[in-house]
Amino acid sequence: MNTSNTLVQPYLFFGGRCEEAIEFYRKALGAEVERLARFKDAPERQPGLPECFAEKVMHASLRIGGTMIMASDGQCEGPGNFEGFSLSITVADEADAERVFAALSDGGLVTMKLEKTFWAPKFGILQDRFGVSWMVSVMHKPEA
Repeated sequence: MNTSNTLVQPYLFFGGRCEEAIEFYRKALGAEVERLARFKDAPERQPGLPECFAEKVMHASLRIGGTMIMASDGQCEGPGNFEGFSLSITVADEADAERVFAALSDGGLVTMKLEKTFWAPKFGILQDRFGVSWMVSVMHKPEA
């Protein structure tokens, strides 16, 4: 298998809050929506979905820096269960780390405050308001 063109991309299901999450990541991280399809855009209606699903997000692709994150409302099954993983975001400098950490933690939960570590000038862990875990880090610059 040739893996040189293989991509691994996170796909997050927001249980009915996808549109809210997209707007949050646009403001917090400058995420750009590259694609957004609603359930009403499907060529065939999925059986068993209530009428209110027409405007729900069936699929969205968000670009954050050089990374693509995909998202959906899923089946509106309630709050997402984002356990067992974290999204790691690396920024260029400490000022960016402070800004990104503050924006992502707004309405969320800080599990490790942003501070100097032996591997990075700043590193911190948080859970955003949707329950997604993030590790924020400043890019390590080798000693000159």
